[in-house]
Amino acid sequence: MKKILLVFGTRPEAIKMAPLFRELKKYPKFFNVRVCVTAQHREMLDQVLCFFGITPDIDLNIMTKEQSLSQLTSNVLLSINNVLAKEKPDILLVHGDTTTTFASALSAFYLGIDVGHIEAGLRTHNMAAPFPEEFNRKIVSNIAKWHFTPTNISKNNLLKEGLASSKIWVTGNTIIDSLYIILKRFSESKDYSATINKNLNEILNFDLKKKKFILVTGHRRENFGRGFQSICQSLKELSNKYPGINFVYPAHLNPNVIEPVKSILKGLENVKIIKPLNYDDFIYLLKYSYAVLTDSGGLQEEASSLGIPVLVMRDNTERPEAIDSGILNMVGTNQLNIINKVSELIEDEKLYNKIAISNNVYGDGLAAKRIVEILRSI
Repeated sequence: MKKILLVFGTRPEAIKMAPLFRELKKYPKFFNVRVCVTAQHREMLDQVLCFFGITPDIDLNIMTKEQSLSQLTSNVLLSINNVLAKEKPDILLVHGDTTTTFASALSAFYLGIDVGHIEAGLRTHNMAAPFPEEFNRKIVSNIAKWHFTPTNISKNNLLKEGLASSKIWVTGNTIIDSLYIILKRFSESKDYSATINKNLNEILNFDLKKKKFILVTGHRRENFGRGFQSICQSLKELSNKYPGINFVYPAHLNPNVIEPVKSILKGLENVKIIKPLNYDDFIYLLKYSYAVLTDSGGLQEEASSLGIPVLVMRDNTERPEAIDSGILNMVGTNQLNIINKVSELIEDEKLYNKIAISNNVYGDGLAAKRIVEILRSI
């Protein structure tokens, strides 16, 4: 029996690791599965754990207010070292590019513990964007023994860096597994869907199934300051230009985000600034959105899979697969670019219908199953 420890700390990590945890638990004769969370995101993490029915075996609860990256990294590294030394797993599974992932993989390396990297191989080829994520995932790629990549592009990134092809598998992204899980819940329980619909309509003060709206998210560190000011000014102009369209912004609680959002967008009737939503509420909202304006990573994959056009408010992306289809478009934080591209989607119906087609370039909902089959064989 292989002892496997999953370590994660943020809401996106939890969303993407949950399907893998559920799949591993189907094989109690093969795997002894344990979960450790650092709680790098406390409240947002807990909601996802509850939704997927995951109770961590170890909760480090390391997040403190206004913690620097250096403090966070050192806290995770020291705490995880103690966990790994005690647990002695055969395999440590980490996800993506967070500080939790980087520090956990580094600790495992020091202790001689094999690491499997979920969502491996994503690259922007720019160490400053996203920061510090590009650094984190490159370091983990050099530590990990096994690499589970979402797409062929991510696999090729690793091959170009000299990693052995025998240790790389294209599995799809587990975020699409989670998306399919929740969409299935929506379709199987009309009462569940109706409750979410009612609650969201009350929060938004409009009928999300009847009123056209654009979903906005933003939280990237490299956009702090001038970037977010430009994003918010763009939304202000767009809200005035299109008074019949709503802009829904579940604003991140980080002061670098919420302060410019409130100061620039407050009082605009068709800009709905709301608190971060639970995962199921957010996916329901995404499902009925007209388009997405974001600097997020995983949301690019979720929206593309649902056939919802995505405008990425960054200068590069580690998820370029959907660009060729046109459903994903890079606009950066340039005010004129954002306004022009959003206006195109609103005014050009033929263009919108041409690109608003769902695709499975990021996965087909079976990534966790593939990863577990590989883990059983190695």
